[in-house]
Amino acid sequence: MAEDNSYESMLCVKPEVHVYRIPPRATNRGYRAADWKLDEPAWSGRMKITAKGKMAFIKLEDKNTGELFAQAPVEQYPGCAVEAVTDSSRYFVIRIEDGNGRHAFIGLGFADRGDSFDFNVALQDHFKWVKQEGELAKLEATQSAAPKLDLSFKEGQTIKISIGNIKKKDAAGAKPRPMGGGLLPPPPGAKAGGIMPPPGGQQTAPAVQTYTAPLLDFGSPVPAAQPSADVWGDFTSAGSNSSKDAVKSGWVQFS
Repeated sequence: MAEDNSYESMLCVKPEVHVYRIPPRATNRGYRAADWKLDEPAWSGRMKITAKGKMAFIKLEDKNTGELFAQAPVEQYPGCAVEAVTDSSRYFVIRIEDGNGRHAFIGLGFADRGDSFDFNVALQDHFKWVKQEGELAKLEATQSAAPKLDLSFKEGQTIKISIGNIKKKDAAGAKPRPMGGGLLPPPPGAKAGGIMPPPGGQQTAPAVQTYTAPLLDFGSPVPAAQPSADVWGDFTSAGSNSSKDAVKSGWVQFS
């Protein structure tokens, strides 16, 4: 991906920082902020961190006018452009340049540890993004250089597809479908358009015989010879016997 070097983004802004003159490094162990005159900063102002392409810039400006005091270009972090001291998390040593090839090392300090933390994180995030962009560019270059697999059909080339578990039906052995909407044919010997009569010419009698006589006839006595015709015969005889017994015993009979 092409980079737009004319675009400059803002990464971090701190309204108050201090600049110190630092003595030459005595040992290879690193710088110590205790060796500086922390009560007498050489300059105080505002700090900005900007990014332009892959480069980051630490800019020290005047609080009121915005005039540039010093600038430190940073190509990588951590690196020689920005180095933390060994005895504090609020102080750093940065390498400033004047644009003519001259450079100098100065001490940079923050009044609050939160500001120094933001300063550190802003630089880390920017160069993490630079690293990811570089890996992505390498991956794209590798993919573009690799030969592409051609899966297109050549002229006259065909393919054959085999689908299993499908059996062909035998057209000669197929059973014909019944005619007439699926009805079974009549049995042999049946006449068309009618029902077969029963054998021997016998007529079927009705299953139920209608009984037209009244169920109970209280007007005429029922003969004793026909017990089956009187439905209440047993109850009548029982009632007559009980009435005779009642007369004999002295009970009054009601008619």
